[in-house]
Amino acid sequence: MANKHVNGKTLWCLFGVVLMMSSAIVRAFDHQHPLFTELLSDVVQLSPNKKQTRVDYAQLFKQPDRLNEYLATLSAVKQSEYKLWSDDEQLSFLINAYNGFTLQLINRDYAKFQNGKAESIKDLGSFFSSPWKQAFFILLDEKRSLDNIEHEMIRVWFKRPRIHAALVCAAVSCPPLRNQAFVADKLEQQLDDQMRQFLSDDQRNTINLIDNRVQLSSIFKWYVEDFEKGQQGFNSLKDLIKVYQTDIAKDPQQLTWLQKQDFNIRYLDYDWRLNDISTF
Repeated sequence: MANKHVNGKTLWCLFGVVLMMSSAIVRAFDHQHPLFTELLSDVVQLSPNKKQTRVDYAQLFKQPDRLNEYLATLSAVKQSEYKLWSDDEQLSFLINAYNGFTLQLINRDYAKFQNGKAESIKDLGSFFSSPWKQAFFILLDEKRSLDNIEHEMIRVWFKRPRIHAALVCAAVSCPPLRNQAFVADKLEQQLDDQMRQFLSDDQRNTINLIDNRVQLSSIFKWYVEDFEKGQQGFNSLKDLIKVYQTDIAKDPQQLTWLQKQDFNIRYLDYDWRLNDISTF
């Protein structure tokens, strides 16, 4: 009888372990980010030329629950869990977090845009603190800001300069906000697609044959050093242009001119207005 009792306890213990393991599997983070993709597909609109996107912030403001639910799943991830993921899982998570919490920042203060007290994300800061330095969310067990994600995590932990075409700071001159989440199993393709789309937009990046120069977004001025470190084969912005020259050039003459690599690089002024659908 004693052996039967022991075996019964053992079976119950094993059953408990199985339940705990099943529960952990159920709670495992979904690296396809379906909640974010569902949201983005509803609020992000593509321009007729398919080069730019804008956000329907009015819709987002009326229905904030889905965004808040998704961001809560990000905040629930522990650093110990994050460290077990692959590089692509980690980077996708952080890019989506940056873009998602940027949307939340705008949504939180959207009334200011409605009543004319704000025209830009920059108007949501103060003399003492820019909006990017405001610590208003939890990520990986700590209260963090958008600058924390971009400058202390993504740019330090990952050597992929194309992320500058993926992080969107809610301004008209920003790269297009993708209408789907970044996911690990497609990350390289998505980053490449983002850079192609951004550089091919002749309102953001242009060729001026008369003045012998390529005019790039100011983003490349602010982060030029990230394209000069040999990361992913980029040792200069001219290397970037060489890789994406067929996306920048609009005709054979421009392409031939680009291939000579004999041009100056200038930077376009940045339009900080909110990337709302009203600015299409």
